[in-house]
Amino acid sequence: MKEQFSRTGLLLGGEAVEKLAKSRVAVFGVGGVGGYTVEALARCGVGQLDLIDSDTVSVSNINRQILATHSTVGRLKVDVARDRVLDINPECVVRTHPVFYLPDTAAQFDFTDYDYVVDCIDTVTGKLQLVERAVAAGIPIICSMGTGNKLDPSGFMVADISKTSMCPLARIMRKELKKRGIDHIKVVYSQEEALTPAVDEEELKRTGKRQIPGSVAFVPGAAGLILAGEVVKDLIK
Repeated sequence: MKEQFSRTGLLLGGEAVEKLAKSRVAVFGVGGVGGYTVEALARCGVGQLDLIDSDTVSVSNINRQILATHSTVGRLKVDVARDRVLDINPECVVRTHPVFYLPDTAAQFDFTDYDYVVDCIDTVTGKLQLVERAVAAGIPIICSMGTGNKLDPSGFMVADISKTSMCPLARIMRKELKKRGIDHIKVVYSQEEALTPAVDEEELKRTGKRQIPGSVAFVPGAAGLILAGEVVKDLIK
């Protein structure tokens, strides 16, 4: 066992460390939540990572995204994440996909290549497509629900989507998945009631968005780490 993973091996055992080294995980979305998921998976020794995100780092990401620093502004997030992963574990095989995942780009991905899929994207259409593709391929998937406008990192829970409450995104996903004949997927969600953020008129004009959620460093980061922990536990079963 490599020294850099020796402390992990003390808790999980050598066989588990080997399983992780042979695993391939796809992380869709490497922003506030997904960036921390990728970080933890790399530090746990997952041997292959597919990183999917079309976005570039912006200055407004710096307050909460682990990949965002002044030196990375303007770079593709998947490229920043790849460099960081390889600095942590040079033997990790990292595949980057600068793609915005939606039904019209879904055909670019063969889910049977993966041992696990992590959904950290924002759009409902994309999330539904991810779940449908993973279920059809028989590949485990875990989905992040809403983290914006929240302040309590201790409020996150791991649950089957059928057991969620208080989360508007989970409610929409639950309803839409049921229409598609899917009743059970694992999610990370919070029962904390979302706060109402202040309105930044200049930012709305600049981005063309109708509303912009507020966020802090410790909430999406907590969700991302919980997602990674669930992936690791499931991979080593």
